[in-house]
Amino acid sequence: MEIKVNYLDNLRLEAKFDDFTVISDQPIRYKGDGSAPGPFDYFLASSAMCAAYFVKVYCNARDIPTENIRLSQNNIVDPENRYKQIFKIQVELPEDLSEKDRQGILRSIERCTVKKVVQTGPEFQIETVENLDEDAQALLMAKPEEGESTWIEGKDLPLEQTIANMTAIFERLGMKVEIASWRNIVPHVWSLHIRDAHSNMCFTNGKGSTKESALASALGEFIERLSCNFFYNDQFFGLDLANHDFVHYPDEKWFQPGPHDSLPGGILDDHCRAIYDPEGELAGSNLIDTNSGNAERGIVSLPYVRQSDGETVYFPSNLVENLFLSNGMSAGNTLPEAQVQCLSEIFERAVKRQIIEEEITLPDVPLEVMQKYPHILEGVEALEAQGFPVLVKDASLGGQFPVMCVTLMNPKTGGVFASFGAHPSFEVALERSLTELMQGRSFEGLNDFMPPTFNSLAVSEPNNFVEHFIDSSGVVSWRFFSSKADVAFVEWDFSGSNEEEAATLFGILEALELEAYQAVHEDLGAPVCRILVPGYSEVYPVEDLIWDNTNKALLFREDILHLHDLDDEQLSDLLERLEETQIDDHETITTLIGIEFDENTVWGQLTILELKLMANLALGQFEDALDRVQMFLQFNDNTVERGLFYQAVNAVLEIALDDELELEDFLYNFRRMFGEATMETVVGAVNGTVRFPGLEPVGMQLEGLERHQRLIESYKKLHAHRAALAAEKASA
Repeated sequence: MEIKVNYLDNLRLEAKFDDFTVISDQPIRYKGDGSAPGPFDYFLASSAMCAAYFVKVYCNARDIPTENIRLSQNNIVDPENRYKQIFKIQVELPEDLSEKDRQGILRSIERCTVKKVVQTGPEFQIETVENLDEDAQALLMAKPEEGESTWIEGKDLPLEQTIANMTAIFERLGMKVEIASWRNIVPHVWSLHIRDAHSNMCFTNGKGSTKESALASALGEFIERLSCNFFYNDQFFGLDLANHDFVHYPDEKWFQPGPHDSLPGGILDDHCRAIYDPEGELAGSNLIDTNSGNAERGIVSLPYVRQSDGETVYFPSNLVENLFLSNGMSAGNTLPEAQVQCLSEIFERAVKRQIIEEEITLPDVPLEVMQKYPHILEGVEALEAQGFPVLVKDASLGGQFPVMCVTLMNPKTGGVFASFGAHPSFEVALERSLTELMQGRSFEGLNDFMPPTFNSLAVSEPNNFVEHFIDSSGVVSWRFFSSKADVAFVEWDFSGSNEEEAATLFGILEALELEAYQAVHEDLGAPVCRILVPGYSEVYPVEDLIWDNTNKALLFREDILHLHDLDDEQLSDLLERLEETQIDDHETITTLIGIEFDENTVWGQLTILELKLMANLALGQFEDALDRVQMFLQFNDNTVERGLFYQAVNAVLEIALDDELELEDFLYNFRRMFGEATMETVVGAVNGTVRFPGLEPVGMQLEGLERHQRLIESYKKLHAHRAALAAEKASA
């Protein structure tokens, strides 16, 4: 994690990281002002709070209340060496707590991350750089030894060279990529989380049987998502980029909707139109992109090459963003390597969907076959030893597809997790199924999965597949666990060179009478492909283009960002539009308008319900406001401070709507309950003198929105790189 430090007045310092700011000072006796804890005080507190956190996690998992648990830490300094200290942590536990849980809590404290880092002994590297913001040295701690050359199946270069090449891409872009966490709790199963140090919304996870293969996986995913703009999928780019020569890529084209908002010629082909507009209901305005929001400019569309004949077809950026998410994109050392990975993932997700929705029972992989892959078997046995039954299944549906499945059962919670993996190699597909299962998870993280069901509607419901796609947290049918398989086991093998494997996978699509469309991005220095298979590789239903399109943001974005400038008529119009569109009241404003607010602010937690509530207050619509306040208090998961604020609003509204009550009679005790400042704001919100309490004014220039600005700065590095390459090509 990158922490930037700024000098303030006197000895005060400001440390900024992610969305947080921490102020430190020095005591007056050390010439400071004593206005904040010192750096060493924060260090001491971090270890006590870390220990308390792990106690809380233990107790939450076992429904043990923590009201009567107290924890303290004292640091005992050696008088002869002040750098040698003992951190003494004491925990007070309730008398009725079982001995088993007492020992469990003590063991949980041993897991404290701060403690483990201190005990291991961190290494400090101190250096000077010319410019902190421009220094692009990657913060990657798993750099391989020089001279090593590790080849794995599916890669056209050794892992060491793959990692070096990908790291160099970040350096050229001026991006700092850091490793946020590693996990290796099962033999031969590694995973890690990496992110942009300047914009932690740009992150990926990697997995593999070694730490190097997991790192290569994470870096490859990061580059594919940069190349395909996936990190910025639904976000507003701002007015400058919206009016730039290009918004997404230099080879994009813009099309104006036809008469009566019809689809323009030049976008999609007949095959795609039959899939995406079967009833002729899709309008041109449905395809305006969310990123630019530039409806006057038209429909921005990107070129894809049709696999069957090599013709170029233009797909609206909006359509791709709304329906496909990250499905069908991959980076590689070579284009065929990227294509194999890309197509493998498409088959993995499509076959997974078919198996789950049709409640297909898969055949077990025989033990004699598993024994051919001892490192995979060792990982499975390690999970079994931890008390998790594991089923290893052939998901090829009779040898048709290169897909495997590893399913974990959790007897502690009754939940299950079906993990799928795909690759032309049986072994690689099986390994990916296992590493996907444990990617980024602790053993406690395996407690979060849903129990199986015999309710066929629940497993076939479209949102269930979306949950499986995002984090495999969807529901699985009990029929999946029958000992009577619906298809026979096949020890399949589609392997060959990457060129041969890519041809084989494209051939499977052709045999299914499916058309593939491919975009290749090589501008960052690594081949990245994005493959769309209409009617097969979408994640969201096609109907979402009309009924739940992310560009609904364009109906509200400008008004919400200029909320404080709206008069009553404009505010009433905004409220009416929010009601007419029937968007879920619990959707956040961040999601609705594609703006990354700081999560620790009122804007960052603001839902449509609360926005409507504030509009009701500003317009003096007390009955509607009271209904929404009560709904907020019942269903909204917000901060304690915000909950108390609306408790006060609720009380004041009740009085305002009751002819027999006078607010003045209650203010004294309201102030004692909620505080002077809160009641001043509440009364102002109800009488109309304070509009939108807690919401700082912003605007279309995104003033003060540091989190969103960091995301856009990240995108601007890509945009500038593409613009420079386009200029070079034009002048050549």
